[in-house]
Amino acid sequence: MRPLLLFYVLYLVCVCLGVLCVAFVSYWNHHWRGGFAWDGSGLQFNWHPVLMVTGLVVLYGNAAVLYRIPLTWGQNKLPWKLLHAVLMFMALIMSIVGLCAVFDFHNKGGTPNVYSLHSWLGISTVVLFTAQWALGLGVFLLPYSPVELRKLVKPVHVWMGSAIFILSIVSCISGINEKLFFSLKGGSNVTKPYSALPPEAVFANSLGVLIVAFGLVVLKILSNQTWERPEAGQVDGSSRPLLHDEN
Repeated sequence: MRPLLLFYVLYLVCVCLGVLCVAFVSYWNHHWRGGFAWDGSGLQFNWHPVLMVTGLVVLYGNAAVLYRIPLTWGQNKLPWKLLHAVLMFMALIMSIVGLCAVFDFHNKGGTPNVYSLHSWLGISTVVLFTAQWALGLGVFLLPYSPVELRKLVKPVHVWMGSAIFILSIVSCISGINEKLFFSLKGGSNVTKPYSALPPEAVFANSLGVLIVAFGLVVLKILSNQTWERPEAGQVDGSSRPLLHDEN
């Protein structure tokens, strides 16, 4: 298969898997977990997985592969830099609101915060994401940043981007598993234990598989050097700050 065709096949798979991830996590929390609210109840907690999967995984992953789309290569890079930054900012806001939802729910219910491995991973991911976005804004978008600094920071920025994405997937997978263990304890006519693999468990496990599949496709796209955006001349295109447009 030709490299260009292979890219678009993978990109189409990436988009479809992303849509499925959002649809699955939304349906899970609407159908089995009772829906959504912002009142400190369990319905408020339901916003947490939806916002984290949508923002920290799906939106983040699509923003990460934006520069790899060949149709953008012959165009001015400035709009795509802005779109990349805006999508990442939206993902960051979603993740912060998702954290607020779970912290508020825990505080109103008297549940301890930040004691599980999932919470440690999630908090670390959002903190790193915040630092990464602020660094990208200061170095790659704002004017008058030294060219040598941009060249020095770019490899770190790219590596951190992939690392944060992987941490996001691990955090979401561990969160799904933790939620199922807490919710499907059995001992009643309402729910069966997780070990009995009731329909909710099958559905949520499938969501986890979709998230992993989405992550693998994104990482495959990012790892293929032939799909990197060609540089403009001798100067790294990503080294141009926001107010220095490319023609």
